[in-house]
Amino acid sequence: MSEIATLTRPATSRTEHVDVLIVGAGISGIGGAYHLTHQRPGTSYVVLESQDSFGGTWWTHKYPGIRSDSDLYTFGYRFKPWTGTPIATAEEIRKYMGEVIEENGLAPHIRYHHRIDHAAWSSKDNLWTIDATRTDTGEAVRFTTNFLWMCQGYYRHAEGYTPDWPGMERFKGRIVHPQSWPEDLDYTGKKVIVIGSGATAATVVPAMAPTAGHVTMLQRSPTYFRTGRNAIEIADELRALKIDESWIHEIVRRKILHDQAVFTRRTFDEPEVVRQELLNNVRSYLGPDYDVATHFTPGYRPWRQRLAFIPDGDLFQGIASGKASVVTDEIEHFDEAGIQLKSGKHLAADIIVTATGFHLNVLGDIAFEIDGKPLDFHETVTYRGMMFTGMPNMVWVFGYFRASWTLRADLVGDFVCRLLGHMESRGAKRVEVALRPEDKDMPLLPWIDPENFNPGYLMRGMHLLPKRGDKPEWQHNQDYWSEKDAFPAIDLDDAAFVYR
Repeated sequence: MSEIATLTRPATSRTEHVDVLIVGAGISGIGGAYHLTHQRPGTSYVVLESQDSFGGTWWTHKYPGIRSDSDLYTFGYRFKPWTGTPIATAEEIRKYMGEVIEENGLAPHIRYHHRIDHAAWSSKDNLWTIDATRTDTGEAVRFTTNFLWMCQGYYRHAEGYTPDWPGMERFKGRIVHPQSWPEDLDYTGKKVIVIGSGATAATVVPAMAPTAGHVTMLQRSPTYFRTGRNAIEIADELRALKIDESWIHEIVRRKILHDQAVFTRRTFDEPEVVRQELLNNVRSYLGPDYDVATHFTPGYRPWRQRLAFIPDGDLFQGIASGKASVVTDEIEHFDEAGIQLKSGKHLAADIIVTATGFHLNVLGDIAFEIDGKPLDFHETVTYRGMMFTGMPNMVWVFGYFRASWTLRADLVGDFVCRLLGHMESRGAKRVEVALRPEDKDMPLLPWIDPENFNPGYLMRGMHLLPKRGDKPEWQHNQDYWSEKDAFPAIDLDDAAFVYR
């Protein structure tokens, strides 16, 4: 982000001005549009989306079995009850989002096929100028806005991350990344290798296993998983009692959040006990003779990386049935017929799926400049993981690793609406965060402590992310249970906020 490429653009046909411009029509962007509509009536806004429909992840990812890996009572919005099973398919999530759009009249504000290329802030005009390209027509369009709300997520939708293994070009079959799943891929009766051990691999393997000849999950190291019924007992009981769905949503949401908080604390306070509980759960599906120590026992403390939920243990059921298996090893090289492992073992394959993660996306891969100077995002310091020093009139939604993303999207939505109202009451056209005198000697640290959370995509992209301080207000603490009280209590007249 330290350099901005020179852009050769066709003539812009028009410029449109709005009070707020939202980037992205995924779960965060649609939520932001809802909050603006209801909390700031009369505020003009648009949502720019590069894809041809809403949904973000749930639109771009089309691999077999795609589903949420957190429950929809908390991944869903707080303002719209979820009535389906807690772990939902992409289709079900998009239907839910579509209802939010329709019920709240958001559709006229969303502009699809709009890829943002450049964003420039002018202190002279107190405006952002956004240059975009219509991906369906090639037309250059320009917007100006008082406030920029970044809801584009945190990974690059265009392509996933695949390591460059030796010999990949020799393989005679197909190599597929889940993020770019081809519609014509027929895996019926085929030998499939799925490389990876995270939530995506744990979704793809049981989805492909019934049809494929055999599916092998090849992992370098194991991952922790939680399992359970794809149902919430208290929700079913309350529905049987004919309780209003809005009450059920709030009660179940609070119960899940409480249970998650207790579990997270236990992973820090008694990690070995939690570790054994998780492993015993795996053994309950795979039996006492299965090598759980090798294939499902990670070398890190539970919750240091994302802990995915496996509904009804379908991954383990697929392994127990013999339709799927797990190999824990490292790749030596690819060859014409499959993968040669460092142990000397060879895995034959017709299809190889690289469920190996994604590229971190920093501010939507948009070229930013502030008063004519290219932005080096890494040199900024974050205020609570959503505002950044030297970046006026801008908020970014970056969710939680150990709780549902949407929980923070709702909190940030409230904050943005309150901040806009506060600026209005002060007659301020501009707000940015700045280190206070008492913060000048504060140690500046990486975006997140790798001892706390260290997935590969984050470690690969840490050099792109802003710095954090060692004070609560100058970091994204990843703790919903403290932020749900801290966010409403943020003092907008604190010296950290500079208005002009």
